[in-house]
Amino acid sequence: MFGYVRAAKPELKVKEYEMYKAVYCTLCKTLGKSYGFLARLTLSYDFTFLALLNMSLKDTCVCIEKKRCPFNPFKKCNYCKNKEDLEMPAAAAMIMLYYKLNDNIADEKGFKKIGYKLIKPFFSSARKKASKKYPKIEGIVSAYIENQTRLESKNCSNLDEISDPTAKALSQILMLCSDDNTQKRILDRIGYCIGRYIYILDAACDLEKDIKNNSYNVLKEGYTGKFKDYIEEKVLPQLYFCINEAASAFELLEIKKYKTILGNIIYLGLEETFKKELNL
Repeated sequence: MFGYVRAAKPELKVKEYEMYKAVYCTLCKTLGKSYGFLARLTLSYDFTFLALLNMSLKDTCVCIEKKRCPFNPFKKCNYCKNKEDLEMPAAAAMIMLYYKLNDNIADEKGFKKIGYKLIKPFFSSARKKASKKYPKIEGIVSAYIENQTRLESKNCSNLDEISDPTAKALSQILMLCSDDNTQKRILDRIGYCIGRYIYILDAACDLEKDIKNNSYNVLKEGYTGKFKDYIEEKVLPQLYFCINEAASAFELLEIKKYKTILGNIIYLGLEETFKKELNL
């Protein structure tokens, strides 16, 4: 994913922020232990959200311990002792990253393209390991990439249609967080709305670059050249719709812990993030 699903940190209480960071750091540690040191460098807050959501629906009690950070040995960080619920988000991160890397190789030129090709073998190995553990996620992501590529290759101009593969992929991954059918339906809706939000925001962030490079972007059609006006008229209503729908579904979810942190991400963080990313 792209790092667009993160908390509004100033609005978190100190203990909530410490827990948020503990899950982030534990996910980093899980990536390194399961997939190698380089995997740690790929961590984004999107997967911290997935980890928190997965943990929030479980009855397990989370114990915290302090250990030194691998990147800064002079600093001690909070870590979750029981890391089982973070294995799925870590695998999803590796599988998604591998396909994102393929996409970057196809899109980029020059030294960037060469750089992506050089690191691809490492992440190919990590993806195979993750896929062996979680074949369902591999199936979800590979289908998403196939559908996304097909739509982009025919220059799809329908925003609903082109954002659908990303939205469906995230909804299906979130559904893995619960075995309860009612909860699954709610997670399906939350994931679909946030996935659509991610696709639209990413397209908006890349709009001017894609126009310059003559690359595909569904938002190019009707673009007037006035970025802020165009975004406020065409993109913001779509982003707010996604946020409001995700929030409505979230209120129906039976959260067992971390409700205030997850609520912060959905109610405040998504809006704060797109305003920052789009300089609004």
